[in-house]
Amino acid sequence: MPIEKKPPKPRAPQKKQSPRAPKGKAAANKRTVTKPAAAHRSVKSVVLDALDDMKALEVKVLDVRGLTDIADYMVIASGTSDRHVRSVAQRVVEKTKEAGFRPHGVEGLQDGDWVLIDLHEYIVHVMLPRVREFYGLEKLWNMTVKRAARA
Repeated sequence: MPIEKKPPKPRAPQKKQSPRAPKGKAAANKRTVTKPAAAHRSVKSVVLDALDDMKALEVKVLDVRGLTDIADYMVIASGTSDRHVRSVAQRVVEKTKEAGFRPHGVEGLQDGDWVLIDLHEYIVHVMLPRVREFYGLEKLWNMTVKRAARA
């Protein structure tokens, strides 16, 4: 007894979805998830949170407005090793980019002794304690404040 095969039923044409579009429950979840507005966070809060996340040591914020035209504030922090300094600096760069503040430049990531991040109105210095002590940026800018007050 031969078995007869039935011809396949024609399928209705389906809508083509873009390859990036999520399907099913993921699509529903994707539409309802919203990110908080990054514009409400200041550069200072983003930088200080990133430094705190990475356990940076001795974080200081210096107000240098009126003393220099290159920035309004300098943030100085220390790391425990060159690897820690690099990691802290990279986290600051990541978090500021995520918040919508693009760094103008980053210097010193290769060496890891002293990394400088230029965020336009903020300049962030992350350095080893021995380098920080040697250059004494806090003393330099405090001395400038005292000198300006005398004049």
